[in-house]
Amino acid sequence: MLPRQPFLGLALAAGSGILLADFFPVPTAAWPLIGFGFLLSALAACRWPHLISTYAVVAFGFFLLHAFQIEETPGKHLAVRLGERMRPLTAIGAVVSEPKVAPNEFATFLFKLKSLELEGRTESTSATWLVRWRGAPEFGDELKLFGIAEPIAPPRNPGEFDMRSYLARQDVRRELFVRYSEDGVLLRHGGGNPILRAAQRSRAWMQRAICRGLDDAPDVQTFLSGIVLGLRHQTPEDIEEPFQQTGTLHLFAVAGLHVGIVARLLWMLGVVAQLPRKWATALIIPLVLFYAAVTGLHVSSVRAAVMSSVLMGAFFFERRPFVLNSLAAAAFFILSWDTNQLFSTGFQLSFAVVGAIVLLADLPFDFLRRITAPDAFLPPALVRGPRYWLHVVVDWISRGASVSFAAFIGSLPLIWWYFYLFTPVSLVANLVVVPIAFFVLAIALLSILSAVFLPWLSVIFNNANWCLARIVIGCVHFFAQLPGGHYYVAHPHCVGTGAAVHLRTGGGDWLLDCGNERDYERVLRAYLHAAGVNRLDGVLLSHGDSLHIGGAAALLEEFPRLRLIDNPAPDRSTVHQRLRAVCEQRRIRIDSPVAGESLSFTREIIGKCLHPPAGFVSPSTDDQASVLQITVAESAKVLYVSDSGYLTENALLASGENLRSDILNRDLARFSAARANQRGMGRACSGARD
Repeated sequence: MLPRQPFLGLALAAGSGILLADFFPVPTAAWPLIGFGFLLSALAACRWPHLISTYAVVAFGFFLLHAFQIEETPGKHLAVRLGERMRPLTAIGAVVSEPKVAPNEFATFLFKLKSLELEGRTESTSATWLVRWRGAPEFGDELKLFGIAEPIAPPRNPGEFDMRSYLARQDVRRELFVRYSEDGVLLRHGGGNPILRAAQRSRAWMQRAICRGLDDAPDVQTFLSGIVLGLRHQTPEDIEEPFQQTGTLHLFAVAGLHVGIVARLLWMLGVVAQLPRKWATALIIPLVLFYAAVTGLHVSSVRAAVMSSVLMGAFFFERRPFVLNSLAAAAFFILSWDTNQLFSTGFQLSFAVVGAIVLLADLPFDFLRRITAPDAFLPPALVRGPRYWLHVVVDWISRGASVSFAAFIGSLPLIWWYFYLFTPVSLVANLVVVPIAFFVLAIALLSILSAVFLPWLSVIFNNANWCLARIVIGCVHFFAQLPGGHYYVAHPHCVGTGAAVHLRTGGGDWLLDCGNERDYERVLRAYLHAAGVNRLDGVLLSHGDSLHIGGAAALLEEFPRLRLIDNPAPDRSTVHQRLRAVCEQRRIRIDSPVAGESLSFTREIIGKCLHPPAGFVSPSTDDQASVLQITVAESAKVLYVSDSGYLTENALLASGENLRSDILNRDLARFSAARANQRGMGRACSGARD
C-alpha cells in the first residue's frame, strides 16, 4: 500500500493553477466574479469534503494568486505610464539585492523605488528597477539617484540570455543608468531586512575564512567561494564553462549536498552536546534556513533547506518522513511565496533532478546490485576481509552510478532546452567529482568553525582544500576535453508541415511554396520582414494544395514583380484556379516546367525538374507535386520533394535519374543552415502552421 503523501497532490494542483493563469490571463474586470466563484468553491469543499474538491480549490486559489502577481503589479503600471522612450529622472529608494560590481566599477543591483521626480512632478511608487551606478552601495542603503530610465533590452541574437523576460518575472521592467558616481547620494545606511543583512555579512566573513592563506591561488578562491557559498557570479568563465560542459555545474548551486552536510555537522554537534532529539531539531531547522539565506536564497538552496526542515520536522512530531512528500512540500511552499518561480530555470532543474533521483535511482541500483551481489547462499561469515570491502566499494559505485544516471535523465531535456547542451560525459564526471566535492564542502565547513577560535587550524584546512580543489578542477577540465563528452545541440525548428521554404543566396531570395493565407499573414510575412527581405526574386508553387499555395495571392500583392513558377499538372483545387485567374487578370507570366527541364534561380544555383512529366495526371494532388533537384555551385545537391507520395517516389525510381543528393527536403524536413552555409548556399528556412 502506498503511503499518504498529501503535498504531492497539492503541489501538482498549485502548478496546474499557475500554468492556467499564465497561459490564459484574466482581465481585471473579471476578478470579482472569479473571486466570488473561488469563495463558493471553497465553501462547497468545506461542506462536502473530498480530495478532488480540495485539489480543485487549491488550483483555483493559485490561479488567482498568480493572476494577481502578473497583472496588478507596480512595475507594470509604472512601465505603462513611462512608455517605451528613455526618460531622465530622479529616483529615491532602497537597495534590495546584493550589488555586483563589474571590472569597470559599475555596480548592478535591484532598487525598490519610493518616489520618482519626473518633469517637475513627484509621484510615489513601489516598483523595483534594475540600476547600474558607478558607486559603492550596500544592501539596504537608501539612495537618491539621477539617471536615464529605459526599457530593458531584449535579446538581440539567438541563444542570448533573455534578461528582459527573466526580470519581468520579478516585476522588474525598467533599467536606470546612473553614469557618474556624483549622480547618486546616500540618504541612509543600514536599512533593509536585518536577517538578510546579517546573512550577507556572514557570507563575507565566511568567504574570508575559507580563502585565508590562499592569496596566491585566485582560481581556487573563486572555486571555493562558488561551491561553498554559492557565489557563482565571481567565478570566471574559463573555470565555469568546463563545469557546464561536464554536467557538474550544479556544484555551484547550493543544494541538497551542501545543506545535507551542514545539517549532518549540526546534528553531530547536537549529539556531542547531548541535546534531546527534539531540541536538536528545533535548533538545526532555523540554522539550515539561515545557511540558505547566507548562500543567497537561490531556489535550489531554499528547496534543499525546506526539504531538510520537513524531514527533520517529521522527527520532531514523531512521524515517518517521506522524501517525495518533502520535495512536493518544498515546491508548494516556494510557489506560495512566489508563483513565478515555476518558470525559473533553477526551480525546474532543481525539482526535476531531485524528483528523478527519488523516482528512478532505485531501478538501476537494484539491477546493478543483483549483478554484483555475492552469492545469496554464501554464509555471511565467509563474506569478509577483501571480499567484503570489494562488495562495499562496488555497492557504493553502483549507488553513485544510479544517482548520476537518474540525475542525467531528469536534467537532460532542461539542459538541452536552456543551455543547448548534451553531456553524456556527466554520467562518469559526476561519479568522480561529486565525492571529492563532498570532502571539499566538509573541510570548508570545518575551516569556518575553526576560524573563530583557531585561525591557524583554519589555514591548514584551507590548504587541504587547495589540494582537493586542484584535483576537482583538473578532473573537470579532463572530462571537458574528452572527444564526444559534450555536444551543443540546436533547438528543433517549428516547421509544422514545411509548407514554405526560404531559399536565400548571395544574389537573391526565393520561396518554395508560401503556406496558406493565414500562415502567410501570421508567420511567413513577419519572417520575411525580420530576415530583411525587401525584394523576392521568385516563388515556386509545388502543387495545388491550399496549405502550400493559399497565401500566393497575398504574396503577389506585396511582391508584384516576382517570377512565378507553377506546377502545370491539372488539379481540382479551387485555390489554384483562383490564383491562375488572378495572374491572368494582372498579366503575370507563369513558368510551368515539366520533368527534364531546368530552372535558373541564380548563376550558381540551378534547379532540374524531375516530376511531373508532361501530361501527367494523378487522382491525388500530392502525387502531382513538383520535384526539383537543386544544384549549388556544381557541388552540393538538394532534393526538394514537397508532399510527394508513394506514386511519385516509384515514378522517380523508375525514371533513371540520378537522385543522389546531399540534402533531402520534404514535408517536416528543412535545409540545414549550417551545411548550406558551408556549401555557399546562405540560409534556407521554412515557415509553417503555428
